[in-house]
Amino acid sequence: QVQLVESGGGLVQAGGSLRLSCVASGRTFSMYVMGWFRQAPVKEREFVATINRSGSSTLYADSVKGRFTISRDNAKNTVSLQMNSLKPEDTAIYYCAGSLRATGTYRKGDYAYWGQGTQVTVSS
Repeated sequence: QVQLVESGGGLVQAGGSLRLSCVASGRTFSMYVMGWFRQAPVKEREFVATINRSGSSTLYADSVKGRFTISRDNAKNTVSLQMNSLKPEDTAIYYCAGSLRATGTYRKGDYAYWGQGTQVTVSS
């Protein structure tokens, strides 16, 4: 089992950048596919990005492709999301998630472990 704690959210103007981090407890972090999801008010939680166990493969939602970058450091039990060129529609609570699937996945049902979320607000 793994516990996840996100940080790095905040208020930023459109066009700005933020870097989210997620630290995992336990010694088996490298066994988990990691993902970032987000949930805006009155909307369902949606996929943002995922990274495989080694960090060699990533997948992004079309809405963030080219602006966001997911990365991981297995030695530090950390997964990060670098967000550039932020837009007001990126405003949401961002969640880090862990999955024991063999490869990266965009399906939120494949993730058994979730952090508490961190708020990102982008002003226009």
